[in-house]
Amino acid sequence: MNVELLAHTQLSRKFVDKLKAELDFAMPFTSGKAIALTAIRTCYSPGKPSEIVINEGEKYFGTKATDGKEGSEADRLIRMIIASKHTSTLEGISFVFAVEDVSRALLAQLTRHRVGFSFSVQSQRYVKFGSNDRSGGFDFVTPDSIGDNEIPNYQYAVEFDDDYEVTEWKNYTAEEVFEEFMRTAQVTYDRLRKAGVPAEDARAVLPNAAATSLVLTVNLRALLDFYSKRKPGAGGQKEITDLAEELKAAVIEVEPWTEAFFN
Repeated sequence: MNVELLAHTQLSRKFVDKLKAELDFAMPFTSGKAIALTAIRTCYSPGKPSEIVINEGEKYFGTKATDGKEGSEADRLIRMIIASKHTSTLEGISFVFAVEDVSRALLAQLTRHRVGFSFSVQSQRYVKFGSNDRSGGFDFVTPDSIGDNEIPNYQYAVEFDDDYEVTEWKNYTAEEVFEEFMRTAQVTYDRLRKAGVPAEDARAVLPNAAATSLVLTVNLRALLDFYSKRKPGAGGQKEITDLAEELKAAVIEVEPWTEAFFN
């Protein structure tokens, strides 16, 4: 699995220039936090959205949180809003990720999350996965639980005597059986394509383990909800909990204030 943050919400250059000209203090906030404050205070203030940070920024970003917790008054306000579940105010903060080399099984789980999510997925209809195609065949993701544990009473011969009698047997492992099926699926796909079956129909034999890539766009409200359901310990399959952790880490890197709300 590879996850890379391609883009995230930023204040416009025009608005940043306006803030620099109007504010009497340095801007100790990220674009996401400024947008969150603007959205929240627009709901509860008579001020205009374009003037919230200018008129109220020093109060919220320049003073210590009055609830005794870490951060500024802006952090306190965001904590209060999230606790009250008025999280529509976080929908203006969005992130675009490249998510690569994940299984189709993960994709099926990921697309259960629809509100606030957008997906552009590598197509098995238009991308051909034959051994002789540009793809070189389909890649696959092996679940961590499929290891070298042996399968009782499922053996193959590994040594013979001069009379070709079997002298040693070995149990198949789960990994060997899994990989054998992947090879069989590839051969089957290739044969169907040689028989003239279109890729859109031959893909029917490709397994859930087949790897895919996608561009994922999601707003902060939806991502926090996703993480609460898919984080480690919440009962999700390991591959999607790994994805949840990767997404969280990428967001925190550019919007550090969000870490408390993932946790």
